[in-house]
Amino acid sequence: MYVRTIYAIGDPAKIDACVDELREEAPSALAGQPGYRGFALFADRELGKILTGSWWESEEAVRNSDEQLKERRATMLAPFADTVTVDSWEAAVFTPAAQVGPGAGFRLTRFEIDPSDADLLVETFRSATLPKVQAIAGFETAAMLLDRAGGRGSVGVIYTDQAALAASRGKQSAARSEAVAKARVSIRSIEEFEVVTLERR
Repeated sequence: MYVRTIYAIGDPAKIDACVDELREEAPSALAGQPGYRGFALFADRELGKILTGSWWESEEAVRNSDEQLKERRATMLAPFADTVTVDSWEAAVFTPAAQVGPGAGFRLTRFEIDPSDADLLVETFRSATLPKVQAIAGFETAAMLLDRAGGRGSVGVIYTDQAALAASRGKQSAARSEAVAKARVSIRSIEEFEVVTLERR
């Protein structure tokens, strides 16, 4: 599986209208593309950040859909976004899709790694880190996205609600620390978002 992410930042006063339009229009636009497997929309309304992730069955499907949808995407984001960053990733590890409602919590950890350590990181996350995260109260689903050649990636974890997200911080930090030491990972940032929409086929 492969994922295209879109990261947009802008004026918090304008975020609600953009989030509403993405929630209503993006899933149907994406679903018409070959290879589509799901869509997630996350928002930090206080700081003015939107993150989306669309899931695809192949790298070709990611590329082709981007060509078809980039103009419509730009139109939807233009009233809000000051900057927009688009990336494509390998979904190296992921758990089954969750059924969560609006207001669920999402934590995104971005990292860098030597490309030669990518396989070690994937195995460490799958066999050691993920089981510990899954045991945290309120856990719903998780995914590790990788750009192997670029030596970068992220881990996203969704919790049932904002309270569970906040309560998980210490335990997820402990699990993350072990992976960082074993696989020589450099953490670049940790962000938290509200889950607006989540679907995966």
